[in-house]
Amino acid sequence: MPFVIASEIQEAIDGGGPVVALESTVISHGLPYPANLELARGMEEAVRAEGAVPATVGVIEGLVYVGLETAHLERLAQGRDRVRKVSRRDLPLAVGLGLDGGTTVSATMHVAHRVGIELFATGGIGGVHRGHPFDVSADLIELGQTPVTVVCAGAKAILDLPLTREVLETQGVPVIGYGSDEMAAFYSRGSGLLADVRADTPQQVAHVIRARRELGLQAGLLVTVPVPSKDEIPPDEIESIIVRATRQADEDGIGGAALTPFLLERMAELTEGRSIKTNVSLLHNNARVAARIALALRDQG
Repeated sequence: MPFVIASEIQEAIDGGGPVVALESTVISHGLPYPANLELARGMEEAVRAEGAVPATVGVIEGLVYVGLETAHLERLAQGRDRVRKVSRRDLPLAVGLGLDGGTTVSATMHVAHRVGIELFATGGIGGVHRGHPFDVSADLIELGQTPVTVVCAGAKAILDLPLTREVLETQGVPVIGYGSDEMAAFYSRGSGLLADVRADTPQQVAHVIRARRELGLQAGLLVTVPVPSKDEIPPDEIESIIVRATRQADEDGIGGAALTPFLLERMAELTEGRSIKTNVSLLHNNARVAARIALALRDQG
C-alpha cells in the first residue's frame, strides 16, 4: 500500500476522534520559503489549538503520507522546482514513479476519504476559469464524487464564480454558508451568490454531514467561511486587480497550469502584499472552523 499514516492520526481515526486533513500544494506551490513552511505549521497549530488532530497530506518518494513529518514539510517547502503539483490525475504518476508531490484539493480529498477522514480544510477550491468555460477544475468533479466535507473560503476569486457555482449545483454538491447567506468569495466576505443553506454553528454543519452519511450520498459538502473582516479586501477593489492581472495573462499567452500561480503572484504585486496577508488569514481561519466541526461531529457520534 502506498499510504503511510502517522500513528497519532491512525489512532484518532480508529477511535472516532476529530481529524482535519490539510493539503500540501499551499506548501510546495504557494508562498515562497520560509513563509510557506511557517504557514503549514501555523495551520497545523490552528487545528491542534481547537482540540483536533491535523493530517497534512503529501507525496514523498512515491509514498502518500497522511501526516507529514518536519523533514517532509521542509522538503516540500524548499523543492518547488522538483516537487510535482499532484491532483487526482497525478497520484498514480507520482506514486508509480517515486516522485515528491504537493497534493491539491482533489488529491487530498481522495486520500482523506480512502483513509477515513471526513473533514478537510483549505484556502479556496478551484473552479471554472474566466473566459474559458471549458477549463473546469478537477476539484469540482472530485466534490461531486467523494464524500468529504471541504471547509474553505469559497472558490478562488480569480475564477468565474457564477459558473463555478453552477457546476457545483450540477455535481450535486451542497454549498453551506458558514455564518453567511452567501457563498464566500475568498478575498471578500460575500460573492452575491446565495449558498444553499446557512449554518451558524459547527453543530449544524455536523448534523448535515451525518445526514449525508445516513442517506448514502457520495458527493462532498462545501462549507464556505468568510475571511475575517479585518483582513477582507472589498469586492470592487479586488475585482479591478483581478481584471488587470487576467488581462496581462491573456496578453502574455499564459494559460493552463501556469495561469493560477501567475495571477496570484501578479495580484500580490498589485496589492503590495495585502492579498498574501488575506490568504494566510483565511487559511488559518478555515483550519480553526474545520477543527470545530470535527469536534462537533465526534460529539454527535
